[in-house]
Amino acid sequence: MNGLQRLIAKLGTTKAFAGVGQALTRVDERLLRRTNGRFGVGSSIGLRTLLLTSTGRRSGQPRQVPLLYVERDGAFIVIGSNWGGENHPAWSANLIDQPQATATVRGRTLPVHARLLTGDERQTTWDAVAAYWPAYNTYATRAANREIRVFRLEVSPA
Repeated sequence: MNGLQRLIAKLGTTKAFAGVGQALTRVDERLLRRTNGRFGVGSSIGLRTLLLTSTGRRSGQPRQVPLLYVERDGAFIVIGSNWGGENHPAWSANLIDQPQATATVRGRTLPVHARLLTGDERQTTWDAVAAYWPAYNTYATRAANREIRVFRLEVSPA
């Protein structure tokens, strides 16, 4: 991480940043949509961000959300932290209900299949992602009443 990324990661552990981050999510979604996943708020400082499009479990409509990700063994790892809030984010429930989705990353929209990680695989993956964005450990402490969901997005064959 460069100096700016370290500063943002440190700020990311604060509750105030979580509030700001939730507001920036809408801006990030618009930027990622307009640039086909090439540019967003996070990517402007060198953080890896994708635009996940899942199917709303109640509405059946496409739902988009920008997410930080880590690439691991050819897949995208995303975390349902909800900034450490007490509830799981809606997109994570959508993926559990309908694991077929798309990830728009670096100018490409890819079909993906989401798999919720559990046990040792979840913990090993969590550790790798938290090394990239340490604020996730703070979010886990804040969300003490739930285990934060960790998903592996496998790119589906075309």
